[in-house]
Amino acid sequence: MDFMRKKDPRTTQLNIILKELAETKCELDSAYAKFQNVIDPDLIDSSIYEVNAVQKRYKFLLRCAKELS
Repeated sequence: MDFMRKKDPRTTQLNIILKELAETKCELDSAYAKFQNVIDPDLIDSSIYEVNAVQKRYKFLLRCAKELS
């Protein structure tokens, strides 16, 4: 019976990371769009920091996903 089989913790963890990767990709797209549309120098700086932060999170999650697969 399949429904009684316990899930592998690594599979569950990988699924969580893949979901977070998808969410982070959306955040990254949003940060890039914001960067493209700002004019004020302070907002440009802020957008650059946001893009860099989200990129680092994406790279971290990608590395975690590779290690679990």
